Amino acid sequence: MATIVDCPTCGTKVEWSEKNKYRPFCSERCKQIDLGAWAEEKYTIPAVNLPLEDEGNKPVQ
Repeated sequence: MATIVDCPTCGTKVEWSEKNKYRPFCSERCKQIDLGAWAEEKYTIPAVNLPLEDEGNKPVQ
């Protein structure tokens, strides 16, 4: 049984298989839209701001 996933760009159901060369996207268009969003920095990854040094000026491990 084939795995079916949603296209990250448009939500269309897509079969995850080797015959879909754009997987997980449904088409070249959706793949390019996603690439463009990354290039325009529309996606972000949240970061945790940890202190670089403790009170004794030693690096925190």
